[in-house]
Amino acid sequence: MAEKTDNIVVTSVGASSSLSSPSSLEAGKFEVDHVEKHSSQPRLLSDIIIGFSDGLTVPFALTAGMSSLGSARLVVMAGLAELFAGGISMGLGAYLGNKSEIEFYRRERHREETEVDLYPEREKEEIYEIFAEYEVDREAARAVVESLALNKRLWVDFMMKFELELMKPNDNRVWVSALTIGFSYMISGIFPMIPYFAMSNATHALFVSIAITAVVLITFGVIKSYMVATSRRQIVIGAIETLIVGASAAGVSYGLVLGIDHATKV
Repeated sequence: MAEKTDNIVVTSVGASSSLSSPSSLEAGKFEVDHVEKHSSQPRLLSDIIIGFSDGLTVPFALTAGMSSLGSARLVVMAGLAELFAGGISMGLGAYLGNKSEIEFYRRERHREETEVDLYPEREKEEIYEIFAEYEVDREAARAVVESLALNKRLWVDFMMKFELELMKPNDNRVWVSALTIGFSYMISGIFPMIPYFAMSNATHALFVSIAITAVVLITFGVIKSYMVATSRRQIVIGAIETLIVGASAAGVSYGLVLGIDHATKV
């Protein structure tokens, strides 16, 4: 069905419709608002996921394993020690990792700047090769290449991004990443230990801890998958995977500690 109103043609077929106005489109007066929904902090999300997932599985596995010894107080002491040590270790690891990434980028950038100074024609040819990968011919790319060659900083920026595929790391992320991973680890690690603070029977506390951790793992899995998944099926799969990983780690830890305890008593 078609209906013409004020020189704008509205055509609908079933549930779909399209708006077109050739004159307004040509004049640039007709626009369709579009908001792109992209995550502006992918690294922050990654840090939270790393810290939270490790904080759930490692302390849970440790407390589950230690509960086989039968002492809730021992579980609490060992759990707290692991929680703080693990959080600090994860934070320091993130700090050192980000520092290394920054140093690596600076070294590669210095090398690229040297190559631009010493071998400009060869570097220009590499730009043509990059455009060729996107099926842009030399004649179409020539203006861009010559324009980049006039600004060394932008030239090097282009080569770092498209030739070496290295994005400039944010210096401020060194501490942000370390604190995010460290605190995420310690906050999530508290959940499996909650029953042991309130119950003196380690075995009973273990079952409550399993229930609490299972709920938290599923919730975390759903939230994590919701942020990165493209379908409900992926969200469900992500939640199940998170639960399986945590349960497997706890089961293995519990079995190993129980086996070692029995072996030392023989």
